[in-house]
Amino acid sequence: ETHGISFRIQISVKELLDTDVLLKLLFHLPVNYPSTLPDISVNSDQLTRAQCMDVKEKLLEQAKQHLSEPMVHDLILWVQQHLKDVIKQSATVCHEKTTLSKETEDGIWMLLLHLDHMRAKAKYVKTVEKWASNLRLTGRLMFMGKIILILLQGDRSSIKEYLILQKTSKVDVDSSGKKCKEKMMRVLCETEVESEHKRFQTFEVKEYSAPEELQKEFETAGLAALFSEFVPPLLK
Repeated sequence: ETHGISFRIQISVKELLDTDVLLKLLFHLPVNYPSTLPDISVNSDQLTRAQCMDVKEKLLEQAKQHLSEPMVHDLILWVQQHLKDVIKQSATVCHEKTTLSKETEDGIWMLLLHLDHMRAKAKYVKTVEKWASNLRLTGRLMFMGKIILILLQGDRSSIKEYLILQKTSKVDVDSSGKKCKEKMMRVLCETEVESEHKRFQTFEVKEYSAPEELQKEFETAGLAALFSEFVPPLLK
């Protein structure tokens, strides 16, 4: 009722050399869909990241033509018919746009998440590291006592994509050991990175033994205000 719905669809498409390409499409339909465009994420082991982004952009262009009417089925039919053309174009267009030009278009965004717990910690941490790497996000996964925070920086579309993955994937296990989705996550802050904020160069998993250490991590990154607004209430 408040977040809309998210779901994954896997389709197999015949590609240029008549090999099958397995496309994993993740749709997030906001509450006021179809008056609002869905968020779409495209992944495939057989395509490059740039090609996946091209497919996503083309799907969003198509979606605009179907605004105010249900469109997911039409989008899937469209991608099955046109994947070859998109990949051909993608190969001819030079994708060496520097990340800088992308960043100036979109701005760099920052996301701070609070997780309640991790039962299957090793697997969960590995999954978060993989997503951050695939989406070219930097930042920290921070453990301090029972507090678990994820701080991410990257382009806005990647931040959005990360949030969809975090909400819709089975990342942990429940009390009976069955795989389950993350239901106890809170978005503390989602904002554009300002000039006084320092950019993280890598994504790291870190453990802190005291609140002062955690505070220092935030302060070093120019995020003292972020720490003082959101972290002290969690320490109570």
